[in-house]
Amino acid sequence: MISRWHSVALWKRVLLGLALGFGIGLALRYVLPLPAVVVTEGAGHLEIPGAEYIGQYWIYPIGQTFVRLIKMLIVPLVFTTLVSGVTAMGDPKRLGILGLKTLGLYIATTFFAVVLGLTMGTIVSPGKGVDYQSASSASTDAIESQMEPTSTSAGLARRLIEIIPENPVQSLADGEILAIIFFSILVGIAILLAGDAAEPVRVFFDSASAVVLKLTSLVMELAPFGVAALMAWVMSTKGVGILTSLLWLTLALYVSCLLQITLIYGLAIVRGAMGLPLKRFFKGIADAQGIAFSTASSSATLPVSITCAETNLGVKKSVAGSVLPLGATINMDGTAIYLGLVALFAAQACGVTVTSDKYVMVALLATFASIGAAGIPSAGLLLSATVIQVVGIPADQSVLVIAFIFPFDRLLDMMRTLTNVTGDLAVTCAVAKWEGALDEELFRKE
Repeated sequence: MISRWHSVALWKRVLLGLALGFGIGLALRYVLPLPAVVVTEGAGHLEIPGAEYIGQYWIYPIGQTFVRLIKMLIVPLVFTTLVSGVTAMGDPKRLGILGLKTLGLYIATTFFAVVLGLTMGTIVSPGKGVDYQSASSASTDAIESQMEPTSTSAGLARRLIEIIPENPVQSLADGEILAIIFFSILVGIAILLAGDAAEPVRVFFDSASAVVLKLTSLVMELAPFGVAALMAWVMSTKGVGILTSLLWLTLALYVSCLLQITLIYGLAIVRGAMGLPLKRFFKGIADAQGIAFSTASSSATLPVSITCAETNLGVKKSVAGSVLPLGATINMDGTAIYLGLVALFAAQACGVTVTSDKYVMVALLATFASIGAAGIPSAGLLLSATVIQVVGIPADQSVLVIAFIFPFDRLLDMMRTLTNVTGDLAVTCAVAKWEGALDEELFRKE
């Protein structure tokens, strides 16, 4: 029975848990005649509907166990995958101009992606109408205490300074994500610059990243049960109305990704910078897009991406073999869009006003945090906790938001991966053209 259970793809098991929890929660709230329960709150007594009592006091602890396991992974996941991702670029001297062009173009498209996600999140406002805050005034005060009345320029300057950790070890222990990301990138760069002397350190971080990803995979085996408990809790305490906002979040992500693919990759890079036909480009990468959407893994799609680039688009092997693996590691434009959207979703749901300096910080942080999102499905969702906290939401509440979105993340992850792979191929073609390594005749050939 156990082997048969594990033979089913994880995302299918998660959907099963989602459906089970959905049904249990609705049955508790709308079908079963459960009596109200009186609960002692401080010096007084509070009467809670039976469905909400079971959801809050019996089902929620099960889901919270899974939430804490997710929270346990965030810091090691960010630190190890970011360092490993930066070192994956290889020797800076060997990469030379090719590496600078590739890295610059990847970062530029990622920054545009997160700005697009923030814009779409502001327009659609998917988190409005959702209340993740508890009814206690203490929770409200905790959120409001982070809304400091500082000016935009002063607040931004202070936040930029705080990125630099005074004690990196303490920052890791305290979970100061901004400082962790800054330190991780510097460590990765230093490993590259140190060359052969740092090879054992590079291997260590590659191994550490593999271990953390394996640990994450083990935790994700509990996802169907955690998802079932969380969904049952949400449905029994909130009802079906809360699902509307998740539908808007999905719509906002898909529209944003399609705009990124069309405007940035298509019109700006392929048509504008390269002067090549859009139809031929998208037809040439259709196989890679299909694999990306079905597997939700840039790494799994990499062999198909290389084949499409060389066979269909005329990219020389030397460029395709270096630019595409780098893109599969650090180019996560779909994830960047998602990080911005989830940050605004959480802020809107929690009633937190996002000031202009926080918009800037979210844009910068999402750009660099997305570098560490490669490796496993839903890693982008786990990393979104790093961005949510920037807008002024406590860590515990940010993880709760993530846990609520998680059951629906497979559908979102598929579109994110398709966007990532499309960006990899667009940048590869652009770099190949600039380096004289693109067969335009083959590119244009039907």
